[in-house]
Amino acid sequence: MIERYTRPEMAAVWTDENRYRTWLDVEVYACEAWNRLGAIPDASLEAIRSRAGFDVARIEEIEAEVKHDVIAFLTNVAEHVGPDARFIHMGMTSSDVLDTSLAMLLAEATDLLLGQVEGLLTVLRERAHEFKDVPQMGRSHGIHAEPITFGLKLALWYDEMRRNRERLQRAREVIAVGKISGAVGTFANVEPFVEEYVCKRAGLAPANVSTQVVSRDHHAEYFSLLALVGTSVEKFCVEIRHLQRTEVLEAEEFFSQGQKGSSAMPHKRNPIASENLAGCARLLRSYAQAALEDVALWHERDISHSSVERVIAPDATILLHYMLHRFTNLVKNLVVYPENMAKNLARTGGLIFSQRVLLALVEKGVSREDAYRLVQRNAMKVWEQGLDYKALLQADPDVSRHLSAGEIDDAFDMGYHLKHVDTIFRRVFGE
Repeated sequence: MIERYTRPEMAAVWTDENRYRTWLDVEVYACEAWNRLGAIPDASLEAIRSRAGFDVARIEEIEAEVKHDVIAFLTNVAEHVGPDARFIHMGMTSSDVLDTSLAMLLAEATDLLLGQVEGLLTVLRERAHEFKDVPQMGRSHGIHAEPITFGLKLALWYDEMRRNRERLQRAREVIAVGKISGAVGTFANVEPFVEEYVCKRAGLAPANVSTQVVSRDHHAEYFSLLALVGTSVEKFCVEIRHLQRTEVLEAEEFFSQGQKGSSAMPHKRNPIASENLAGCARLLRSYAQAALEDVALWHERDISHSSVERVIAPDATILLHYMLHRFTNLVKNLVVYPENMAKNLARTGGLIFSQRVLLALVEKGVSREDAYRLVQRNAMKVWEQGLDYKALLQADPDVSRHLSAGEIDDAFDMGYHLKHVDTIFRRVFGE
C-alpha cells in the first residue's frame, strides 16, 4: 500500500518557531563575536545567552503595531533579556539576520531532501536488479525500436538520480552563504570578524562581498537545481504513464483494495500519482523562474525578492520532499508485467531485428544502400500486411542469396541485443 505523506520534519523547518529560533541563533552568535572583540562584557553575554527567548504570539502582536517583523522580534527578545539587550543586533541590519537565517533554513531543508534521495536510490537499485534480465521493447518516437530490459530503464533512472544527489549537494553549498556586513555591505558598523564568526557557528560560508543582502544569484541557482531534480521525477513519471496505457500495460501504479479510479467508470485504474508528480514539477519550475526574477534588485537592495522567497522557500522544499517521498513509494510498489513486455516484443512480427539483418548483409559484402533497401522492402510488407518478418526474409531470393536460413535465424536472437547489460550495470552500480 502506498504510504501517505505524513512526515512532519520538512514542514517543521518552516514553522515560525524554527524561523525565529534561527534568528535568535544569529543574534546570539553575533553577540559572542562582539564579546571576543571586547565590545560586550562577559556578564552581559551570559545574561543574553541565559535569558534570550521569544514568544511567537507576542511577536505577532508587536508586528501588528510596528509593521516590521525583525523589529517586532528584537523588541520581544529584549523583553526577555532586559537591559543587556542593548548589545543585541549591534551594527547589524535586518537582512544580516534574514539572509543568514534563510541560508541556515535552506541548508537544513536540503539535508532532508538528500535523505529522501538516498531512499529513492536504494529502491531504484533494488528494482533495477530485479528486472535486469527482463526483456522489454525499446521505443524511439514512441515506435518499437530494438530490445532493452526493464532493468536498464530503471538503471538509467538510478544514474540520473545519482546526478541529482550531486546537484542537491551543490545546491546546499551554493545556498549556505551568510552575511553580517551591515546596511550596505561595507562593515561600517560591524567588524568583518563578526561575520566570519557567525557564519562559522551557523555552518555557512561568509559572502565574499555583499550589499544589504546576499546576491540572489545564489538563490536562483538553488531553486533551479531543485526544479531540475523535480523535472527528473516528472520524466520518470511520464514514462510510467506511457507504460500504463491500456494498449501497452507493461507496468502500472499499485492499485489498492477499495481504491477507485473514476466516479463514472468503475473499471478505471489511472496513473494518478505519476500525473500528480508531473504537475508538481511544473510548480517547481515556476519557483525557479520566480527566483531568477529576484536576481535583479535596485542598487544595494530593494525588497521585491522578499515576498517571493517567503513563498517559494518553504513551498519548493516541502514540495520536492513530497515528490521524492511519493515517487519512492511509487517505484517500490510499481506492478510490472513481464508477460506483456514479451507480447509487445512480438507484436511487430520480428521487425525489431531489422538492423541486425541489415548488418549481416553488409558483413556479406552487400552495400549498405542495397542492404537497407532489401531489409526495408520486406519490413514494409510486415507493416502493411501483418506478415512474419523472418519468413519474408527467408523467402526473398535477394536476401537468401547472401544469408542462409541459419544466419537469418541468428539475426533474430534476442540475446544479441542484451549481451552488454551486465557491462552497463557494472558502469552504473559498480558491481
